[in-house]
Amino acid sequence: MRPTARQVAELANVSVATVSYVLSGRDRPVAVGTRKRVLDAARQLGYTPDQAARSLRRRRTQRVCLVQSSPGGVPSEERLARDLHEMADMHGYSVITLAVYSRARARAAADVLRSGIADGALVNVAVDELVHDLLAEPAGRPPMVVVHDVDVPEGCDVVRTPEAEACAEAVEHLLEQGRRRIAFMAQRHELYRDRPVGRLLGYTTALDRHGVTDRIIVSGADDRVSAYQTAAELLASPGRPDAVFAASDRAAISVIRAARDAGLRVPGDLAVVGVGNVGEGLISNPQLSTVGPLRHDYTDVVRLLFDRLQAEEPLPAREIVRPWTFLRRGSS
Repeated sequence: MRPTARQVAELANVSVATVSYVLSGRDRPVAVGTRKRVLDAARQLGYTPDQAARSLRRRRTQRVCLVQSSPGGVPSEERLARDLHEMADMHGYSVITLAVYSRARARAAADVLRSGIADGALVNVAVDELVHDLLAEPAGRPPMVVVHDVDVPEGCDVVRTPEAEACAEAVEHLLEQGRRRIAFMAQRHELYRDRPVGRLLGYTTALDRHGVTDRIIVSGADDRVSAYQTAAELLASPGRPDAVFAASDRAAISVIRAARDAGLRVPGDLAVVGVGNVGEGLISNPQLSTVGPLRHDYTDVVRLLFDRLQAEEPLPAREIVRPWTFLRRGSS
C-alpha cells in the first residue's frame, strides 16, 4: 500500500501541512531540524508526493522548460541547466528542454510553450531573431526569464550581460601592446546581422577608437575542430594576424594549438584571447586570457523564474545584470 503524507507526518511528529511545505519546496519558514525529520521520514517510508494529483488540483504541470541554442556542450549552458535542475528538484518540478537553432525551431518552440506544456520557461538563446520569434505572441505564453539583451516583455524577466564593453577592453589591451592585425574569430550567428552586436561590437568599437581600419573577421568559433582549421589557414596566410580574439574559449584554445603546430610562440608571435572564462583556460599552455563572468553560478537567474511561479500576484518585469570582465593571463 502506498504510504501517505499523514504517515510521514506521524513519523516525523509534525503536521500534514508541514510535510506538504517541505516536500513541495514552497518558501515557507520551516526549521532545519524539522525539515530534516520530514525528509528522513519520507525516505524511510518510501513516500513520494503524488505529482499528478497535485498538478490537477493546482492546474499546473509542475514542469519548467529550458530553451537553449543547443542541447549542451557549452560550459555556461551546462551550468545553467544544472542550476535549473537543482532548483526544480527543490520545488517539486521537472525540467524539459527545447533546442532552438533556427527560425523554424523557434516558432515550433513558441507553439509548444503556448500549448501549456510547462508552467514557465528559462530562455537562453543567442540569436536576436530567434528570441523575438519566441516572444512574438504573448497570448498563452507562460512566465519567462530571458537571458538576452532584449526589451523586457510583459510577464518576463531579463538577464543582461555587458559583453560588448568587456570585449572592447580585451581588444584595447591587445592594441596597447602594439598589435595591429587583430583577427576576430566569430560564431556563425554573429556574421549574419545587419550590424555588429555583443562580442563583435566590442571588437569593432576598440579598433575604431584606435583608428585601425583593418578588419579580419572569420568564422570558426562554434566548435574546436572548425576553430583549429580556420586558425591554421589564417596563420599560414601571407599577412597573418599578430593577435586573435576568439568568440569562445574553446575556439581560443584551438587557436593556441594551431599556433604551436605552426611553430609560432604564444604570446610572442601571436596573442590569443577568448570569451567565456571556462576552467579549461587555466590549464592551457599558456593560460588563456579571456573575457567573461568571474563566477559561473546561475542561482540568481533560476530564482527569478521560481519567484514568479510561486508569487500570489503577477510580478512586474525585473532585470538583473551579470557583470563581465577581461582577465589577462599568459596568452596575451
